[in-house]
Amino acid sequence: MLDSIKKMFSGNEEEVRVAGSKADISREKSAILFEKAKKYFPGGVNSPVRAFKSVYGTPLFIEKGNGCFLWDADGNQFIDFCCSWGPLILGHNHPKIREAVISTLQHGLSFGAPTALENELAELILKNNKYIQKLRFVSSGTEAVMSAIRLARGYTKRDKIIKFEGCYHGHSDSLLVKAGSGLVTFGETSSLGVPKAFADETVVIGLNDKEALERAFAEFKEEIAAVIIEGIPANNGLLMQNKEYIEFLRKITSDHGSLLIFDEVITGFRLGFEGAAAYYDVHPDIITYGKIIGGGMPVGAYGSSEEIMGYISPDGGVYQAGTLSGNPVAMAAGIAQLSELNKPGFYKELNKKAAEFSASIQRYASAKNYKVRVFNVGSIFWIAFTDKDNIQAASDIEAESMDKYKVMHRELLNRGVYLGPSGYEVGFVSAAHSKIELEKAKRAIFESLDVVFK
Repeated sequence: MLDSIKKMFSGNEEEVRVAGSKADISREKSAILFEKAKKYFPGGVNSPVRAFKSVYGTPLFIEKGNGCFLWDADGNQFIDFCCSWGPLILGHNHPKIREAVISTLQHGLSFGAPTALENELAELILKNNKYIQKLRFVSSGTEAVMSAIRLARGYTKRDKIIKFEGCYHGHSDSLLVKAGSGLVTFGETSSLGVPKAFADETVVIGLNDKEALERAFAEFKEEIAAVIIEGIPANNGLLMQNKEYIEFLRKITSDHGSLLIFDEVITGFRLGFEGAAAYYDVHPDIITYGKIIGGGMPVGAYGSSEEIMGYISPDGGVYQAGTLSGNPVAMAAGIAQLSELNKPGFYKELNKKAAEFSASIQRYASAKNYKVRVFNVGSIFWIAFTDKDNIQAASDIEAESMDKYKVMHRELLNRGVYLGPSGYEVGFVSAAHSKIELEKAKRAIFESLDVVFK
């Protein structure tokens, strides 16, 4: 069996290795686990991008994480810039979060009833976020966005939603249309199983295109309930939008009686405590948040003004419920994490560290005349194989650049650095990344870029 697994592992190594390539790390145990997983799960995974379809080799099965490090089933150690896709802003296994979780679970895991921990976390958020007055906890970012869309429709009594190509808002039916993230990874623009009637209620336009948005409002007039955008689109590359464009979104939605929804599942509490709303100083009508408010536990939330949130059941007629909403263990983890994030200087120090890290990679690439741009905002970064200084729409990303990312990803794994297994995904710097680890990671990235461009 082991020989067949080795053959499978090497089967997609079609590219000739060049001088400077690092020998492949052992993935034998991960490969065995992956073969077994294929018997249980579609594609052997429980979330598509984990299948490593866009990079070399079999998926890594992770055994543990601590600080800025991950260890896989074969004992390989990696400096982790995936951070569970963003929420681990304090790093893995942070002692205060761990202690809060252990202490809370001794009293039970779930009650399906209110607890004081819900109040405590909500108060911590609302007292430090001027953009929302009330919120509702749910169990995931997808659920938060799905609920926010229903709320927008219930409040405006309209049906249509405008979203942007390249923005990913979870896998609810009405939003899984020309989405980014894993769908782009597999070269798809939609999903089977989404009824045409659902898709017809979603108007998809390109980012950074004012005229297209104006045409959409002119065509559908008073049918549009809301415009939804990622706080800063970061599921399909890091597509930085100008402040002027975000202000335009705020104005056109207000002028037409529609709501503006910021999906801050990635940017919320990552750019700063108030996320992209504060970054742009634009006040959306509804904001959604994700796992970061639970320290990595399954949590989400959506919030708005008292008036709009008054439409949510049991106060209003927009129904939304969840047995695990406000789960006590997740609430305790969130209190521990957000208390750390709310300390003076936390974001200033973290964002400075990420900016210096990104700038160092860019300086190296520029000095070598490599076709590479490193985009950075807050503690988020994206290494793109392009010579464009500004990428603001999904259509600006060159599909062939992903071949270079595949090589870099393999070389980085072989040098002990873990990035997400898709060139469309962004990276995250955490508070646990010390200068020593960042220096090691930079050297690994420099060497990997040298291999890519040979």
